[in-house]
Amino acid sequence: MAAACLLCGALIAVFLAGSLNAVALGSDMSAALGVHVSRTWSLTNLAVLVLAGGATAAVGPIAFVGLAAPHVARALVGVDHRWTLPTSALFAAIALLAADILGRVVDHPNEIGAGVMTAFLGAPFFVFLVRRGKLRDL
Repeated sequence: MAAACLLCGALIAVFLAGSLNAVALGSDMSAALGVHVSRTWSLTNLAVLVLAGGATAAVGPIAFVGLAAPHVARALVGVDHRWTLPTSALFAAIALLAADILGRVVDHPNEIGAGVMTAFLGAPFFVFLVRRGKLRDL
């Protein structure tokens, strides 16, 4: 099931690559180039949702780290991908290590899985991101 989700999401994303390049130029320019902007954004959101769901289904809640790391990196170093990508990778590794250590310490001598801890720590982060985005749009 996860592989089917990932395949569908990847096909949608590949299909949209040209339209997304045009949309990156701005709504007016992409409309002038013949791209249906709202349909492109809707299908892009669908692809992101399907890919994120498939990744979470395939590897569990540890995928939250991969979703949160770019947001934190962008907040720390800006939007330049030369800095965002390595910072994102570093933050993801540190966050997963911290979740694993915390899972071992919180319920000693038992252990809470790293996936459970990343979900426990990642969910409030995503709620914060969604709330911040909605408040900015008001």
